[in-house]
Amino acid sequence: MKSLDQDHMKLVSRVMDMQLQRQNVIMGNITNVNTPNYKPLELTFEKELQDALNLDAKGKISRTSSEHIPSIFDTNTFNADWTRRFMPRRAHGEDRVNIDKEMVKLAKNNLQYTTLSQITKSGYDGLKNVISEGSKV
Repeated sequence: MKSLDQDHMKLVSRVMDMQLQRQNVIMGNITNVNTPNYKPLELTFEKELQDALNLDAKGKISRTSSEHIPSIFDTNTFNADWTRRFMPRRAHGEDRVNIDKEMVKLAKNNLQYTTLSQITKSGYDGLKNVISEGSKV
């Protein structure tokens, strides 16, 4: 049951933390839509996550040789350290908040977060079924 593997659960937890932080950044942009001279912020972490997982942009394992074994993701080296690594940055080329763009980003982020929540829940539901079925034996 991979979904309950400790490293897998740490990874899902860290990505959910990052998406929650992204949600806060997007909500800050929406809140300041009418603030003069406010420039929108962005929080991106997908490239760093792919690098930590040893994946390329297409989601496939990246190796320099077919004989190399892919490295295993280390949840202890990749974390949501917002004060140092994942600071919100100014959106390049944006001089004001575009409410339509921010609402699309918000919807996408919500879908991703909800999906990770459902994956986590299904893992625990499976464990619950194993426990309840095991008690009947």
